[in-house]
Amino acid sequence: MSLFSKFEMLANRRKALDETGAQPFNVVVERMISATEAIVDGRQMILAGTNNYLGLTFHPECVEAARDAVKAEGTGTTGSRMANGTFASHIALERDIADFFGRRGAIVFSTGYLANLGILSALTDRDDVIVIDGDCHASIYDGCQMSGAEVIRFRHNDADDLAKRLRRLGERAANALIVTEGIYSMLGDRAPMAEIAAAKREYGGYLLVDEAHSLGVLGERGLVEVTDEHDSVDFITGTFSKSLGATGGFCVSDLPELELVRVSSRPYVFTASMCPSVIASTRVALAVLQRSPELRDQLWNNANRLYDSLSELGLSLGPEPSPVIAAMLSDVDEALALWSGLLARGVYVNLVFPPATPNGSYLLRCSVSAAHTTEQIDQIGAAFADAQKDYATSSAA
Repeated sequence: MSLFSKFEMLANRRKALDETGAQPFNVVVERMISATEAIVDGRQMILAGTNNYLGLTFHPECVEAARDAVKAEGTGTTGSRMANGTFASHIALERDIADFFGRRGAIVFSTGYLANLGILSALTDRDDVIVIDGDCHASIYDGCQMSGAEVIRFRHNDADDLAKRLRRLGERAANALIVTEGIYSMLGDRAPMAEIAAAKREYGGYLLVDEAHSLGVLGERGLVEVTDEHDSVDFITGTFSKSLGATGGFCVSDLPELELVRVSSRPYVFTASMCPSVIASTRVALAVLQRSPELRDQLWNNANRLYDSLSELGLSLGPEPSPVIAAMLSDVDEALALWSGLLARGVYVNLVFPPATPNGSYLLRCSVSAAHTTEQIDQIGAAFADAQKDYATSSAA
């Protein structure tokens, strides 16, 4: 077999997609205009698939902080945290994040993906067991694989199934690592935190919650905050690339052993550290988040408005309103046609294919921002309606 034989099926799928004329995975943003607009393929586009929940990527204070940091400290650290890559600003950001979550310690990683990879692979090994929600993010699955631990999946958002699997572990449950997410990235649904925490308290183990898509969205700090389950959660991971408009990731915990993870996590030890400009803008964004609850109010107003608009069109959506709003489709041709129709009408959303999606569906995934105006939200809804009509007409012909 050729080294590349494994790609044959993927190549065939890519060829079939190219023949449709749609290029959902080759969209090039030629120029950013604002947090919600860009030039794509020579045309002005409303961006409705960026995860820029609070719209802080163009916040003047964040931009100024990043610019000043570049002038003062250069464009990059050129080293890992364990070598020359720990600047005073890294320590300050870790202190900010720990204080923000009210936790004893924090570790900052270069990306959110690396945060999950680094924490899971350092906390567990082949003698351990990790119990994860079946719909967890790829970074969690990859962290589990890197660890070598036994992985047990429980049905998505099913705390009873989690309890059953912990019960079957017997004494091993006391040292099991349970992993769930605050808001799930594909359908925007949230974990049943109280029920999951109750199962953890009954059977033991440690609980890690990934708040990547819920930080700054559910309260200030995510699902753990709004459900008041602080004492039940041992580790919180997340990213700076959503609500905080930058890149990077983190883990916070009250457990003193977190510092041992720092020196044993390969994705931390062997990765170049965050750039000074990114650290600077992230610290400012964190401060803006805390003093600007009106951003979260606007975000949820926009999310509810678009969710209601798409529901009225008869589209199958996630189970509850959220800044992540995904239309679920069973037919690939319809998904491609609607995505292309939206793009033609000046609206960019994410088109997500299986196996990255729940239940093998095709998703037109929108992510709403506080920076979207009411008019833009209505334009997105109208573009969906028009694209839907066009597809119905062409299908009937």
